[in-house]
Amino acid sequence: MSTVFDCSDEADLLAGMRHARQAIARGELVVLPTDTVYGVAADAFSPAAVSRLLAAKGRGRDMPPPVLVAGQAALAALVESIPAPVQQLVDEFWPGGLTIILPAQPSLAWDLGDTLGTVAVRMPDRRIALELLEETGPLAVSSANLTGKDVATSAADAQEMLGDSVSVYLDGGLSEDGVASTIVDCTSLADPAAEEPRVRILRQGAISREQLEAVLGDLLEPETPPAATRPETAAEDAGGAQEEDADGPAAPDGPA
Repeated sequence: MSTVFDCSDEADLLAGMRHARQAIARGELVVLPTDTVYGVAADAFSPAAVSRLLAAKGRGRDMPPPVLVAGQAALAALVESIPAPVQQLVDEFWPGGLTIILPAQPSLAWDLGDTLGTVAVRMPDRRIALELLEETGPLAVSSANLTGKDVATSAADAQEMLGDSVSVYLDGGLSEDGVASTIVDCTSLADPAAEEPRVRILRQGAISREQLEAVLGDLLEPETPPAATRPETAAEDAGGAQEEDADGPAAPDGPA
């Protein structure tokens, strides 16, 4: 059975956070509010928990979930390297609505699915999410909705779709704008063999192209003309974590 905790009540919030930590430690799922939309979270280092997350959403291993972290130190531990332009993006937009795809640290003992050696990482700008991440470590977090359904902008929306597949729902009220994070593929910046390294926008969301251009300049790949429509991919439905449309190396599943 699922339990819902009202995070506007301090006592209920403390109880909810305790139950959420315990659920994550048991390999169970937790729904939490982020600064974009609601996400469903699992221990990123538990293959069984990640499989449970994908099954709850109706996804396969070809749509691996992004990872939320509590800070830049965690990012450095998860990726092979942080190129200087990526560090500039992190300094400018984290915590916030930017999900960054980079080659994953090969020594990590985890299994997020068919990531092709990459990982999609974001630091959310929400107290509840950050406090939970500080205590649990990195979490695999996808938008808290069924594949093909609208993103969840409330805990009630998420519960209606995910039901008892989730152990704990942390109800933080309505999402402020219901806009998912922007996803950028930065893998070519970390590839010394890349002839023309560029940052590619896989999904436009909370951070605009103009904001990215202000930081990256010519390193941002030119916008694709509307006529050249890319095929839909794993990110296409990401109602939260990624939920709307990302293709590319990690093919992340809609990050929150």
